[in-house]
Amino acid sequence: MPFTARVILTLSLAGVAATAVLAAAPERTDLTAEDRARVAAVTTPASDFAEPERFENMQGGAGTSTKLPNRDAFSHFSANLTFAEEETFKLGNALFRKQWVAPPSSTQASDGLGPLFNARACQNCHLKDGRGRPPAPGEPAVSMFLRLARPAATDAEMAEIRDFLTANHPDPIYGAQLQTAAVPGLQAEGTLSIEYEEVPVTLGDGTEVSLRKPTYSVSDPAYGPLDEATTLSPRVANPMIGMGLIQAIHPADLFAHADPEDADGDGISGRVALARGHRDDAPRIGRFGWKAQSASVREQSAEAFAGDLGISSPDAPRPHGDCSAAQVDCLAMPTGEQTDLGEGEAPEDVMALVTFYSENLAVPARRDVDDPEVLRGKQMFYDAGCTSCHTPKFVTSREAENPAHAFQLIWPYSDFLLHDMGEGLADGQEVGVADGQEWRTQPLWGIGLTETVSGHTQFLHDGRARSLQEAILWHGGEAQAARDRYAELPKADRDALIRFLESL
Repeated sequence: MPFTARVILTLSLAGVAATAVLAAAPERTDLTAEDRARVAAVTTPASDFAEPERFENMQGGAGTSTKLPNRDAFSHFSANLTFAEEETFKLGNALFRKQWVAPPSSTQASDGLGPLFNARACQNCHLKDGRGRPPAPGEPAVSMFLRLARPAATDAEMAEIRDFLTANHPDPIYGAQLQTAAVPGLQAEGTLSIEYEEVPVTLGDGTEVSLRKPTYSVSDPAYGPLDEATTLSPRVANPMIGMGLIQAIHPADLFAHADPEDADGDGISGRVALARGHRDDAPRIGRFGWKAQSASVREQSAEAFAGDLGISSPDAPRPHGDCSAAQVDCLAMPTGEQTDLGEGEAPEDVMALVTFYSENLAVPARRDVDDPEVLRGKQMFYDAGCTSCHTPKFVTSREAENPAHAFQLIWPYSDFLLHDMGEGLADGQEVGVADGQEWRTQPLWGIGLTETVSGHTQFLHDGRARSLQEAILWHGGEAQAARDRYAELPKADRDALIRFLESL
């Protein structure tokens, strides 16, 4: 899409057409002419698959972790941090692992949990800083939860969405998220229930594959039925690696990949998401979360504190977490708010440390980049059209807030745009700009270490896919053509493509 001085996005929000105008420079403002030539050369898509590209193994730039690819592979700090920053990272890590307790408590720096919550620590959902999964039969949900939202019901609610004051509207009783745990003296909201149906798929060579199609519901709702208009959107916790680098991608580069009207006719119409954080005067590009609903790592962290743990912060000053106005018993419970340590149950110092930690978890180095089968699989990935959305590489902004993130060649394999993924993956839930069939393109770096780090191979937003092949076969909508090309490949070529993904 041509990049104009002002990018005009037409949005369909809650059935109301709205136009948001986002001022933007026509090109990257952080680069010299020499820089632009270098960036253009190094980010040109690969055309020779006989050998790896230069620096391809260092997929997180100079911050790439080259430590052993074991269970701690996602938990190392960026290799180019200063010694003082390493200390900050370790302090943030301690807070990320911290188990919060219900108030009132003698340890004021650790109380404030709930009253309703999904986990007691950030690490509980992002175990080893990796990917969450759906619960096994009979197991409580820990690293997966249900987002709850309903369409706007009034002109005022529509205006709040149109002006990016909220991404959507919560269930009138259960709020924006189903909380499956509660502090003593209060009932949890209910239980996440999943039923699976096996759906057979036949590939081009006759190979039979079974896909797992889930249906979601809330069992034993403690506060009455959910609103009839409320949609349930299951989400597993995302891996934490490379978030500071994603934040450092220049806006111009994201807009350069957007084509909301499919002007080039290739069937791919990625859209830039917009979001307004607690500290933002105007909407910014959404980059984080399954629907790109957060514009910054800090905003994403603050919302997770509030929604998942019931912990307030200066960015999300909600001491009762996700308690709704209808949950009077919840609102009557004590909170961990105090003034000695600063505003919120997670005050400024805590938020700054957790944000720094989250921004600086290193991307692990690629493995086997020169393996012939990996290189052939890379060519299959390109030939199938997967790179239309999974953009291989960027060079981050020279103006990144942290010098460690600045002017780095990175390989996330994502355009971070919203794409229609078809009815099969639709959750029916609108989140800001994203409609009920749209999802942010997931970065693929580190995906080959999922089993090593997280102990499973369950992928997509709800973990329905039990393998990388199943994840590919669930792709629809804008990704249907690429999915079909994969399905028609001979088995040896399909295996090579999977082998390539496993090297990331």
